[in-house]
Amino acid sequence: MKDYLITCSSTVDLPKEYLEQRNIPYVQFHFEIDGKEYKDDLGVTVTYEEFYQKIKEGANTKTSQVNVKEYVEFFTPLLEEGYDILHVELSSGISGSSNSANIAKNELESKYPDRKIMVVDSLGASSGFGLLVDTLKTMKDNGATMEEVYEWAENNKLNVHHWFFSTSLEHYKKGGRISSTAFFFGSLLNIFPLLNVSNDGRLIVRQKVHGKKKLFKEMLSKMEENAIDGLNYSGKCFMCHSDSLEDAKTMASLIEAKFPKLNGKVMINNIGTTIGSHTGCGTVAIFFYGKKRIN
Repeated sequence: MKDYLITCSSTVDLPKEYLEQRNIPYVQFHFEIDGKEYKDDLGVTVTYEEFYQKIKEGANTKTSQVNVKEYVEFFTPLLEEGYDILHVELSSGISGSSNSANIAKNELESKYPDRKIMVVDSLGASSGFGLLVDTLKTMKDNGATMEEVYEWAENNKLNVHHWFFSTSLEHYKKGGRISSTAFFFGSLLNIFPLLNVSNDGRLIVRQKVHGKKKLFKEMLSKMEENAIDGLNYSGKCFMCHSDSLEDAKTMASLIEAKFPKLNGKVMINNIGTTIGSHTGCGTVAIFFYGKKRIN
């Protein structure tokens, strides 16, 4: 049986050390701060602390996806080493990157007819996309073939739930996602958006919640309502945050207390520079396996 690798992109928002330890190669998106471009190298060149401090100081940020040429350059050495590739990518509802990966796949499979590349559009983002990658890598480590892992991913990717809130509306206003009036009254009245990722991989505002304590309560409620086996959920829970570590720790403690059968502690990660360029500061997200997303 040919060996294969599971690969992903930097938008998986998992620690660099985790990806290296588990031998998961990743391709890097790009971001800009005030016109200067960087690769999203998981906090190496620009630390997360530096990145979010620049945002708080008013820096303009912009991102660009991985293009076809970069995917070809990423996949080629792995193919030449004799590996097949199962690549998992950021949601097509957010980015065109999975389409670019598929174009590169078709180009390279003509050049390397003995090798195979399979691309999974995760329909997820950040550490939710990361939770899927974590599961697929464990399946591979336990002996599943690339075809078995791919089929499982396609059948189960919509079972990964993404729920998140933001306690800072500044970046939403700056990016034109809310009006100046909505920003003013939302900030004045402590009204914050509670969002999730839809079944077609887009970010959707589901509720507007008054006050941070109620945000925590609503997040717990969404997990209880949607998680496999409810309060008896025994899978993993990942979290990520953008310059909101204390809120993330509070949320993690509440989850661990309410879901005592969790598979390990809640894993708290940073929202990386690509996703963080769009969320700004103040976002906290939870990710878990639950009933299939249908809207």
